[in-house]
Amino acid sequence: MASSHDQATGPDLSKGVPDDRIPDNGMLVGHFGEDAVLVARRGARFFAVGATCTHYSGPLNEGVLVNDTVRCPLHHACFSLRTGEVLRAPALSPIPCYDIKHELGMIYVTGKRTQTVSTPSIRTLSPKTPPQIVIVGAGAAGAAAALTLRQEGYPGRITMIGAEAVEPYDRPNLSKDYLAGNAPEDWLPLKPREDWDRLQIRMELGSPVTRLDPKLKTLSLENGRSFNFDALLLATGASPVRLNLPGAEQPHVHYLRSLTDCRAIIASTGSARNAVVIGASFIGLEVAASLRARDIAVRVVAPDSRPLERVFGPELGAHIQKLHEDKGVIFHLGRTTASIAEKTVTLDDGSVHPADLVVIGVGVRPATALAERAGVVINQGVQVDQFLETSLPGVFAAGDIARWPDPHTGGHIRVEHWVVAERQGQTAARNILGAREPFDAVPFFWSQHYDTKINYVGHAERWDGIERHHGLPQGGWEERYMAGGVPLAVATIGRDRESLEAEHRLEHLRVPRQAAQTGRAAVPAQEPQP
Repeated sequence: MASSHDQATGPDLSKGVPDDRIPDNGMLVGHFGEDAVLVARRGARFFAVGATCTHYSGPLNEGVLVNDTVRCPLHHACFSLRTGEVLRAPALSPIPCYDIKHELGMIYVTGKRTQTVSTPSIRTLSPKTPPQIVIVGAGAAGAAAALTLRQEGYPGRITMIGAEAVEPYDRPNLSKDYLAGNAPEDWLPLKPREDWDRLQIRMELGSPVTRLDPKLKTLSLENGRSFNFDALLLATGASPVRLNLPGAEQPHVHYLRSLTDCRAIIASTGSARNAVVIGASFIGLEVAASLRARDIAVRVVAPDSRPLERVFGPELGAHIQKLHEDKGVIFHLGRTTASIAEKTVTLDDGSVHPADLVVIGVGVRPATALAERAGVVINQGVQVDQFLETSLPGVFAAGDIARWPDPHTGGHIRVEHWVVAERQGQTAARNILGAREPFDAVPFFWSQHYDTKINYVGHAERWDGIERHHGLPQGGWEERYMAGGVPLAVATIGRDRESLEAEHRLEHLRVPRQAAQTGRAAVPAQEPQP
């Protein structure tokens, strides 16, 4: 997706710039021909890479440098300054690299390197590399894993099995711009079909896996087909929690998880005038915002006293509520739904409200049934070790189903967010190839409410205090969720760089399990220079 950051601006780097224009840990955007190029300095080393993130065109010069990487301020993608490779999702494609000449106090960009991402060198391949790898799930984790296997030089057969009949797509967009009518459907695919074909990633779509036999190493599909595997990644995601309500099975009542679901909601908006959203979850509120963008009257029904209070606390929850109320959303908080009729919704207090469109968004459950039937250890999700391997050797899990030992909080956690799923897919892929790389990424997600984007880094199931910083001279909002005086998580609005810096600080924090649960002090690890 194009942006102004793709355009050539700043100095002509082929003619050179004085090296003192780029301080240590600093960045400068210029151009080489028509390419926008970022020059970064780390000590005595200078690097030149593409200036724009390959995921939603974020301006990398507004991000941060960490060691020999650059991180995007929009959604925290991370790229190598040395090679341009994607090191952390949500970006799935590399940025270009450029050659530099440094002489007589001047920095010159001399040419664009030829990248060989389609035929990379094999770095982590071990003698025991499995000849056939199967990925069950074609969502965030599965797609990221398949692409990482090829990036790492894996030459064997990759098969990705998806229950949906569509290739991997940008699921977060379903409740945001696509549902709002601000993004065309051709923005959704994560990769063009020809890229999957070029990378020889085979897809079996439209039929779920019904049986996993870990002894025979076979998978059976609902359509009667079967597949053998030598290594397996389970990335089956999650399913919406369905409400047992009178009238909930009517055609104007929808859940939102898949592209098919979203298309059905969009089709309903053509004639709908009044919508009721049941649930003030992230999905529910983003759906509310998208429906308001289509000029549909929206009511939100939820048992909570404030939207998202359990995640963000009362003040930020109230702020989010006001964002929606200012756009005309009416909240019925502290209420539940009693029944749904053809044109109305009745609440538990007996009040009746118009509704020719109903969307239910009350959370999801991890899709663990396949793993459980195969004998995989289940503990509020699929239990995995630090390398994302399940209790069955050679069977890994990633994404919404995976419950992993988090080194930052000291406990086992499961997180249902897109970027976490992609990053786990990347790590699992490398570990299938023998890398033995612990998954230690700090969880990150973002949520969009009209023109307001909320970033959240870390993981705080509970806290004993909130530090609030808003109305500052630089604007924006920041809340730190504290245990024993140490931040477990940070939420920001309008402070993208601060969110990146918080993520980096949290990466080097180790919180004993008891501290995270009781508020005792956390222990910072030795932190490298950013």
